[in-house]
Amino acid sequence: MFREMRRSKQILSQETAEKILREGDYGILALSGDDGYPYTVPINYAVEGNKIYFHSAKTGHKIDAIKNNDKVSFCVVDRHDVIAEEFTTYFSSAVAFGRIKIIEDDNDPDKLRGLELLADKYSSTASPERREKELSRLSALVVPVMTIEHLTAKAARELVRRGNFS
Repeated sequence: MFREMRRSKQILSQETAEKILREGDYGILALSGDDGYPYTVPINYAVEGNKIYFHSAKTGHKIDAIKNNDKVSFCVVDRHDVIAEEFTTYFSSAVAFGRIKIIEDDNDPDKLRGLELLADKYSSTASPERREKELSRLSALVVPVMTIEHLTAKAARELVRRGNFS
């Protein structure tokens, strides 16, 4: 169902792919946008198991795209060093493929769980009072959740040769 990577010598292990995905600061969510144009959006995220949690306003291009086609991909670049003298970059990245759904129901435990994971990742130093205040605004947003069906990772061949890809 999913293509094999053409540059098989650059493929990273599943464990490394999961690490890149878990530890990234942000990623690019790729959706099928208006009139068949691809639509990509840089976005914060949190991972638990085979799910990637996002947060979003209730309306907009991203939400419309998700409602029109639930198949998505999500890319996280772990490393990107420009090596000018070699006309290349030393990179490592992971790409997840899967399906996404929008959790709107405030009573769905997955909605709160996603927001808790995002708060843990991006606002771990916030006071308990501030955290509670932000999490109480549950009804002001939705939580798109991607279920991963396929995950790959790749690195520049120079990094793979050295075992120095993450």
